[in-house]
Amino acid sequence: MSDDRDSITSEKTWFSIKEAAEFLQVSEPTIFRWMKEGKLSVYKVGKSTRFTRDTLEAMVKKETGTNEAELHRAKCAACGHSELLEGELQGTGKLYFHLKEQKFWTLSTSNIPTTAKVCAACGYIQIHADPEKLEKLRKETDA
Repeated sequence: MSDDRDSITSEKTWFSIKEAAEFLQVSEPTIFRWMKEGKLSVYKVGKSTRFTRDTLEAMVKKETGTNEAELHRAKCAACGHSELLEGELQGTGKLYFHLKEQKFWTLSTSNIPTTAKVCAACGYIQIHADPEKLEKLRKETDA
């Protein structure tokens, strides 16, 4: 992207079809197809079709890889500090996460073990679930 385009799109509120295609680096027919499929929200101003930056950015789907996920688990979500101290949250028992849409009958427990880390700099507590168990349960739910 050029510097001119960056300065224009960073301040821009409304995008035309052509500008939306350029912003997302797709063709105009793709924009029309997404509109027809209902994937892309549009605003009508008279006969003009317009898009907001938020609407366009919502079309971008990020698939986080395991390496990036591990990198983020190692940093405080509040302040970005990298010293996280591992521990447990205490109560009347261990804390587990349970998927809301999980089927009642499964061959294994649907509770997902959690771990807790506290940021040494700001005291923010992060709770992490076991991603492998989560993925296994999601596959069982989809089946």
